[in-house]
Amino acid sequence: MPAVNPASLDTATLAWLTGSAANDYLLERLHRIGHQGVRTSHGYVIQHLIDGGPTVTELAAHLGVTQQAASKYVRELENLGYVQRAADADDARVRRLSLTERGHELVTDSRQARTELESALVEQAGASAVTQAGTVLSHLLDLVHGTDGVTRRATRPPQP
Repeated sequence: MPAVNPASLDTATLAWLTGSAANDYLLERLHRIGHQGVRTSHGYVIQHLIDGGPTVTELAAHLGVTQQAASKYVRELENLGYVQRAADADDARVRRLSLTERGHELVTDSRQARTELESALVEQAGASAVTQAGTVLSHLLDLVHGTDGVTRRATRPPQP
């Protein structure tokens, strides 16, 4: 089979392949520094726990998944030590989700890895090229009606 020149691919395909490869790269880095077991889909859950303490039902609504799917993600993250449940301050029957100290470390480490990857890209391609690529990808996101989901942090986790 002949080799494919990535620059010859349409922008949507190249963006998807690049994003997938970047996520794999970042996940591998997180695994190497001690965050074994985390998956890309866990990031969709964690983003909703950074600033708030939703219930599993609220989390499911934010993610656009069933309550059972949200519960599964939460159990996985609890087992890995990143998420905990605690009684609501106003109603002890309600269980709120929050990040543990280890969960906050994962967020910090993930942000650091992304910052370093972005810096390496700027060094290789130049700041203006990186800015221009971001602009093009933002326009593509608009064209496929994805901007609203991103701005509201309402993008759905990848389906297995």
